[in-house]
Amino acid sequence: MSVVANTAVATEIADLPKIPVMVPWLGEEEAEAAASAVRSGWVAQGPRVAEFERAFAAQVGAAHGVAVSSGTTALHLGLVVLGVGAGDEVVVPSLSFIATANVARYVGATPVFADIDEATGNLTPKTIEAALTPRTRAVILVHQGGVPADLEPIRELCRQRDVALLEDAACAAGSRYRGLPVGAGAQVAAWSFHPRKLLTTGEGGMVTTDDPEWATRMRRLREHGMNVSAADRHASAKPVLEAYLETGFNYRMTDIQAAVGLVQLTKLAATITERRELAARYQRELAGVPGLVPVADPGYGETNYQSFWVRLTEAFPVSRDELLDRLSEAGVSARRGIMAAHLEPAYADVQAPALPATEALSLNSLILPVFHGMTAGQQDRVLAVLKAAAGA
Repeated sequence: MSVVANTAVATEIADLPKIPVMVPWLGEEEAEAAASAVRSGWVAQGPRVAEFERAFAAQVGAAHGVAVSSGTTALHLGLVVLGVGAGDEVVVPSLSFIATANVARYVGATPVFADIDEATGNLTPKTIEAALTPRTRAVILVHQGGVPADLEPIRELCRQRDVALLEDAACAAGSRYRGLPVGAGAQVAAWSFHPRKLLTTGEGGMVTTDDPEWATRMRRLREHGMNVSAADRHASAKPVLEAYLETGFNYRMTDIQAAVGLVQLTKLAATITERRELAARYQRELAGVPGLVPVADPGYGETNYQSFWVRLTEAFPVSRDELLDRLSEAGVSARRGIMAAHLEPAYADVQAPALPATEALSLNSLILPVFHGMTAGQQDRVLAVLKAAAGA
């Protein structure tokens, strides 16, 4: 192709709208639900939050849901009710958003990094066992990017070692493990409703558990440790004098957010169906491209494809960062692979073990666009850049 032709193609691509990596599926129903909450006069934590808690817990197969202000605060409360504190160690994957490791520090514990399975991005019984010590009090198991971890052997390992298991399901709403929703049977699971997630309330999170005492305590802790919620006080016909039973936090969700969440919950199944179709097309089209390994369902479960990543092997002719540049030049938003917390300055003081799979996946992978309403033409543009970079 001539220089003139190359320039013309580049100009044509530059004129096309940029393809986002993710767009939340929000519309008039969410807007009306939020407006209805505003018109009701009750916008703080109230009846819509309670309704959202019940509906979400039922969706993921848990007995109780406790709505909070973010996925990070959900993880924090999970560690608190599991009794993790100063002097304890918490096994965490380095391959995760940094909040997974940070919450161990919030309770005074020490995060201990474990390696992952490169295909799924998740901890395994072998990698967890290598990180266990007599001080280990808990494991935070991430269902990375919506890919379910292999739960049964990990739960059994934790039972045998008398170690608590907190599931970081921030990205996993709607993912399934051996036919059941992720979250079913969890001691405690933490969820995020950030706009990058399939189900969003803008900001917000949820903790789910089957333990009624833990649920009661988390509801108290999210509201400054009060023995009665503000909503219950206002609903009472008589004055209620509240007591503060322990040091708590301000981790509440608003009724405006919950109203949006309830609408979003009705879209979850359709969202997952669409994302799985987009993922399947990526997988088909990239199957013959040397040096590219797309994420896929593990044999024991189904992912919601909250993130669709591809791993570059040594056979791929360009680096991950160069590929990100080429995608950007073609008007495609992509992201680096999932971060490795042990490589960040915040954890420079932590003596991390060798984590070869973590570093390989983090440094040699990128996340491709997948979102509601993504067209075949948009996906073709992404695929064209990948294939051209591979020399295909």
